[in-house]
Amino acid sequence: MSRDKIVITGIGAVAPNGNNVEEFWTNLTAGKSGIGNITYFDSSNHRVKIAGELSGFKPDSVLDPKEIRKLDPFSVYALAATQEAISMSGLDAQSLNPERIGVTIGTGVGGIQTLEDQQRVIDHKGARRVSPQFVPKMIANIAGGHLSIRWGLRGPNQTVTSACASATDAIGMAMRLILAGDADAMVTGGTEASVTALTIAGFANMRALSQANEIPEKASRPFDMNRDGFVLGEGAGMLVIERESHAKQRGASILAELAGYGSTDDAFHITQPSEGGTGALRAMERAINDASLHLNEIDYINAHGTSTPYNDKNESAAIKALFRDHCKNLKISSTKSMTGHLLGAAGGIEAVASVKSILDQTLPPTINYDTPDPECNLDYVPNFAQSCDVDAILSNTFGFGGHNAVICIRKYI
Repeated sequence: MSRDKIVITGIGAVAPNGNNVEEFWTNLTAGKSGIGNITYFDSSNHRVKIAGELSGFKPDSVLDPKEIRKLDPFSVYALAATQEAISMSGLDAQSLNPERIGVTIGTGVGGIQTLEDQQRVIDHKGARRVSPQFVPKMIANIAGGHLSIRWGLRGPNQTVTSACASATDAIGMAMRLILAGDADAMVTGGTEASVTALTIAGFANMRALSQANEIPEKASRPFDMNRDGFVLGEGAGMLVIERESHAKQRGASILAELAGYGSTDDAFHITQPSEGGTGALRAMERAINDASLHLNEIDYINAHGTSTPYNDKNESAAIKALFRDHCKNLKISSTKSMTGHLLGAAGGIEAVASVKSILDQTLPPTINYDTPDPECNLDYVPNFAQSCDVDAILSNTFGFGGHNAVICIRKYI
């Protein structure tokens, strides 16, 4: 049964290696890492002293300084990336029906910087000194609220939290809302600002993070034999998606098609993926089926590729089990090798990278791929970008709790 196409008309990004889409994409294809020493707090007594912090990001180009003081960084990042996506799309709620334009955004932890700041206040200065802005800065849904207020978007508005699958789930659910007839266009993606002392300590103490502090830009090494954990990153990736007829009617430029979405849960372990990546396999299969594609029509996978021992071998196993003989033609890479892992925002910036891969017919590399792992024996586009024909892409994201979310993005025809 045929259905309306859902198309992508705008993209925006704020990432450790680029504060807008073009800078982000230029650095991805050049293999440039955004990972460095932590500057946000004193990390001298931490096991892990590196992260993918934003560099040279100036929010006052998008927001008034008075506004910025009332916002947690995760909301600031979402507003900045959305400004770029909406500007690119030409979406204007004043000339369209704002009741038919909504927001679905993903975040893993929301305003954790605000939470930590205000915990210090109550500990050292007492309850009466806690900011009255604490709750509206911290709650996870507030970024989506700010997006709707700023652009007058009065359609459906939800926030999705499914750990590192959050942004991809948000994009998939936004797509479903349009297909269900609840909206004509949606602003969607993910945002995260979790490079904090508590977050770093928590992930480090569970041995999830790389401790390769000496050369930060080499620490994230997905699929490499010597990988030792992920590197925490921050930022936001946002898309404008809409019904094809709606985009055409208003004369929008269409960048790509959002063709499919698949979501599953491992129901296996709270932090480890299921053996052989069975949940990931089912999510990829569902996204491909939802896009009405065959396995051999997928050209490239923007992998979850976290640089952890368990994820990379199980994601590779899932890809091999699903695609079988087609693996010899399939390209895979992990842009987390350059950005680190943005948790709930990962699927947002990786969706942006996937759109750019289609537009430029170029695949970003997996950098720091030096020592092949026999359990990870696929084509990971090692170390250098590759130009090739790219018509259909999967973007994989998997999270704690066993969450698996995959979207399929196609060249628009």
